Amino acid sequence: MKTFNTTGVCIPSKHYMVDISDKVKKIKKMVDAGEYFTINRARQYGKTTTLNALRKALASDYEMVGLDFQRLGSSSFRTEESFCRSFVRQILNKVGYGLISIPEAIVDQMTYFVSSQNVDDKLEDLMRIIQKWCGGSKLPVVLMIDEVDYATNFQVFLDFLAQLRAGYISRDSEGIPTFQSVIFAGVTDVRCLSGRIRGEDQYRINSPWNIAADFDIDMSLSEAGIKGMLDEYEADYQTGMDTGSIAKLIREYTNGYPFLVSRICQLIDKQVVKNTGVAVAWTHAGLYEAIKLLLFDDNTLFYLLMSNLKNYPDLKDAIRSILMEGKWLAYNEYQDGVALMQMYGLIVDDHGMVRVANRVFEMRLYNLFLSDEELKGNVFCREGDLARNAFVQDGRLDMRLVLEGFTDTYEKVFGPLEDRFKEKDGRELFLLYLRPIIIEMGNYYIESQTRDQTRMDVIIDYLGQQYIVELKIWRGSRYNADGEKQISDYLDYFGLTTGYMLSFNFNKEKKKGLQQVHIGDKLLYEFVL
Repeated sequence: MKTFNTTGVCIPSKHYMVDISDKVKKIKKMVDAGEYFTINRARQYGKTTTLNALRKALASDYEMVGLDFQRLGSSSFRTEESFCRSFVRQILNKVGYGLISIPEAIVDQMTYFVSSQNVDDKLEDLMRIIQKWCGGSKLPVVLMIDEVDYATNFQVFLDFLAQLRAGYISRDSEGIPTFQSVIFAGVTDVRCLSGRIRGEDQYRINSPWNIAADFDIDMSLSEAGIKGMLDEYEADYQTGMDTGSIAKLIREYTNGYPFLVSRICQLIDKQVVKNTGVAVAWTHAGLYEAIKLLLFDDNTLFYLLMSNLKNYPDLKDAIRSILMEGKWLAYNEYQDGVALMQMYGLIVDDHGMVRVANRVFEMRLYNLFLSDEELKGNVFCREGDLARNAFVQDGRLDMRLVLEGFTDTYEKVFGPLEDRFKEKDGRELFLLYLRPIIIEMGNYYIESQTRDQTRMDVIIDYLGQQYIVELKIWRGSRYNADGEKQISDYLDYFGLTTGYMLSFNFNKEKKKGLQQVHIGDKLLYEFVL
């Protein structure tokens, strides 16, 4: 049987995977057009799997040369000589295994190149061999280099890019043979690297990869693609799952991030099935259980995510203000912090505004920021932890009691609401109070469309049961009525009839405490501070 794979390249015959043939066809058009480009995406975003599928799709029309810079040690990039010889050795190794076909005369030149004692071997010598190779090859030659990030800090790599650039220009202007297409894959956008381009009479600073075409193909996994993968799994195991519904929910949580999609499915298949049985595992309840496991998963992707925030504290502060305070940050790809966050896969451009890339990342980040406060001994976290057993009745979370406990704690700690209060204070304190109550049996997320300076909806899952709590500042009866209508519509979406509102009201004549509001068949418990 196939398995879900989260380590290394995904192989269709061995792994359940989303069909990416449509993406490969779009990339093939770029290769057919003779374009040079970089597939730069965050870690574990399916780059290597895509290159593998592309290599197979192009094999009949092109001589495919796939190299991996991860296989080269740092010593390979110290000098032109060491780089050129390491580069050629990788090619000869492919020839030895019958993976690529090179004219025998060119193989002899390459063999002499790596074995000679000439310490003056230069990139120009390497490029002359490449020109002869490409000119004598039966098929156009395509060069694909994976894990290019390992080379981007070395000057010799920038000089190599400059040589490729010169060859690209000479190919089109003078007809000198060279690679049909060059494809780099990595996190770094090679176009953003700057180096010394040799001019006729002087050095000048420029991007050695400014001839590269834009790579704007969406590599995220679509809802339809995820459903197709689940359909294949269902045909093998006949779990009875609603593949369309599960695919939709997986897409909502991951935004199609390939590693997260596969990891959620892998957790359901390997762990949730053992805990709940097949009948429950591939339902919404089983998926929520897998997400809870994922949030505490010790995987490379999360490690890199947290490491980047640690290494760039300004980025961490910016993300915190977006999530915890509802601030808006304009998307500007030329701003260093924004460019870094996007390169690491942390954010996306959402209609000109910065947004965290997916719901799973958001949940992980909320937990990080709240943990920072917990370490400071925040009283709301401690009170929530002490009282959590009182909020569970017959295995179900009593959200009304949770809100009563929070409002009592708030008034005990702060007293009357003051004008200096900010909505972010209320939402952060509520999440601190809530987190220890649900952490063992549930999780929560924030509906991003409502996370602003006026309101925020918290969606809580506890043992498969959903609860919706709207947090907002009181801005008058009309505004409040609109909020009640909004949460009523939101309850319809989740198939719920009961919702909760927490209002921070500065009106001196306010009516504090709990009120019950009926809107059609919906019951809202509204707590006013």
